[in-house]
Amino acid sequence: MRGPHTALPPVALEVLHVPARMRVAVLLLPGGRSEDRTAPTRLDLPARRMTPFARALRRRLPGDVVLTARVRYRYRGWNGQDAHPVQDAGRALEELASFAPGLPVVLIGHSMGGRAAIAAAGRPQVRGVVALAPWCPPGDPVDQLAGRSLVVLHDRRDRVTSAVESFALARRAAAAGARVELVPMPRGRHAMLRNASMWHRLTVEAVASVLTGVPLLPAASSRG
Repeated sequence: MRGPHTALPPVALEVLHVPARMRVAVLLLPGGRSEDRTAPTRLDLPARRMTPFARALRRRLPGDVVLTARVRYRYRGWNGQDAHPVQDAGRALEELASFAPGLPVVLIGHSMGGRAAIAAAGRPQVRGVVALAPWCPPGDPVDQLAGRSLVVLHDRRDRVTSAVESFALARRAAAAGARVELVPMPRGRHAMLRNASMWHRLTVEAVASVLTGVPLLPAASSRG
């Protein structure tokens, strides 16, 4: 019998938009807390924070070819070795593969969701990760990123997660065989509210970079 904190939800995938012609999928992973075993609230502000990014993807990428979806978490926290968001991301990717077989996937994660996206990047259909102000504790594994792309957007003035630590993880990922780009953001801090349009635009461009292999910015990989 499963315990109260191991039962899986019936659905971990929340589909936001199904395009006329599905060519690629983008899976959004919201932020959360380091420890919290309560379910997300109905308001779920971290999930709502990802909605403008989904809209920007649909508006800015050419054609109507991108399926957008969001991971539905069981709990608001990472919760130590349980790493519940990583489990939920894996389940969402399985559901996505059943819903739309064969689609390449780009993961976009903010804060705790960035950490979960990086951890889940080894799944076969994942082409890369766009990490927004990610939580990247020293020592997190990076081997799963080999052969994939990682784009990190982070404001150095972020007081919640550390840009120094996220850029350090990205450099370790590059040494492990990932294609890495570091984009120090001039404003936005952790909530990405100031100059939000720049965050949205660069995130869409980062997704395109992951899919095409064309660098996001000419000197992006050498900055940070």
